[in-house]
Amino acid sequence: MLDRTQFDRAAAALPFLAGATHEERRDVEEAAFLARIPAGRDVFVEGQDVEAIALLLSGVVRVYQVGASGREITLYRFGEGESCILTANAILSGQRFPAIATVEQDAEALMIPAQAFRAWVQRHALWSTFFIELLSHRLAIVMALVDEVAFGRMDQRVSSWILERARLANPVRVTHQEIAAELGSSREVISRIVEDLAGRGLIEAERGALTVLDFEALEDRAGLVT
Repeated sequence: MLDRTQFDRAAAALPFLAGATHEERRDVEEAAFLARIPAGRDVFVEGQDVEAIALLLSGVVRVYQVGASGREITLYRFGEGESCILTANAILSGQRFPAIATVEQDAEALMIPAQAFRAWVQRHALWSTFFIELLSHRLAIVMALVDEVAFGRMDQRVSSWILERARLANPVRVTHQEIAAELGSSREVISRIVEDLAGRGLIEAERGALTVLDFEALEDRAGLVT
């Protein structure tokens, strides 16, 4: 249950709640609750029944799958003002969670029980619109991932991934295993590609860190230069 102050704080991170009617606001205040989830904790694991959907007020959650070989592939992340489409779909379809959702950065979330969320999507335009927009956004991300995995050369994907992170912080603090998990590959494949990029003078590779030395050449390697 939420008090007025808590609802207003949630609405600040979730702008769509600002348009809630008096009835919709009362429903949220009566059914929802706030939860703090520390980094490293699994919110859901594959095959688990979904009892609530989390709308993040802060933090980051990574959603990924693990194949039979043990390889991981990141499906997407969601952060402040966002939620997980796989959670919403599991609730509305009555299915179990099909992946793993793990908190990467300490999170605070507005938690809505599954039964309430299901009823609100059916009854209120506010929540049905929220679900449709969530579905549209995540579908675009997953389709881009499918295109990368199916058609993208791994050396180009690794180069592009390193570039994206290096533009935020160079060096990039990451292990070969973490890159493999992000891209759905194996550590051995990633290590060979990193060694090749380092041998060409495009990056400098140290334990737990990669430094881009030649952004233009790495862009060319990633297929970003025409």
